[in-house]
Amino acid sequence: MSSTNQELVVVTGTSSGIGRATAERLAKEGFYVLAGVRRQEDADKINQDNIEAVIVDITNVNTLNDLAKRVKDDLYRRPLRAVVNNAGIAVNAPLEMVPLDELRRQIEVSVIGQVAVTQALTPALLASGGRVVNIGSLGGKISMPGFGIYSAAKFAMEAINDSFRREMASSGLKVIMITPGGVSTGMSEQGIQTSGRLSKLMTPEQHKRHDRLFSAVKAQAESWARDGILPEKVAAIISRAIHEQKPRTRYTVGPDAVLLTRLVRFLPDRILDRMLRWQMKL
Repeated sequence: MSSTNQELVVVTGTSSGIGRATAERLAKEGFYVLAGVRRQEDADKINQDNIEAVIVDITNVNTLNDLAKRVKDDLYRRPLRAVVNNAGIAVNAPLEMVPLDELRRQIEVSVIGQVAVTQALTPALLASGGRVVNIGSLGGKISMPGFGIYSAAKFAMEAINDSFRREMASSGLKVIMITPGGVSTGMSEQGIQTSGRLSKLMTPEQHKRHDRLFSAVKAQAESWARDGILPEKVAAIISRAIHEQKPRTRYTVGPDAVLLTRLVRFLPDRILDRMLRWQMKL
């Protein structure tokens, strides 16, 4: 694509992991990618051919208005082909002790922020017949011990994704959910750091109940970081969802996601409970 007929794609959360891999893949395919990052130092790292870093805090409506204006005012690269809602955080801690401000932060970033991005860019997507690609998680299908706060946000996005897809079906806007399993990304490291910080807030009684769980959560996150699928594999599926004329409503990525999303539909709760606790060595 030349600069006079390139299609735009917006990808949030591109400082690392799935977002960065997606931005780089789509840029190589000829799209002009507006890559959302929160910090200038991350912007400096991702700026390259066909990738323009934009400072976007998805919890700040002013930066989202600026992003929508950037898309609208681009006279050379249009239309807006897709928005990839990838930005997010991971708050992993037992429900009993997680500070409510941390719960609010998880929902604010990983749910309200995703909706805010979508709302800001829906006019451009409707004009182009584009599509919204939401990056979900296996955590939106099954809630593991210690991951309930994160899963709450991902379950919420499943509901929002399905409702929005049905609302916009007659308007030509396609809404797609990508559901990866464990991915080797910086999200795992960020989750480990958050868990470590929150573990210090427990009372002595809570330490007795949950020290083992915090260790299991850390081990699980380390396992994903070490053995999870590469973010480039998820990026390839995102590219497919953007390119296909008739994309599926959802794509599941990774053997653990494929297996567990099937098991959760058939196994009784108590068997699933025992299986997950065994898997986490609890």
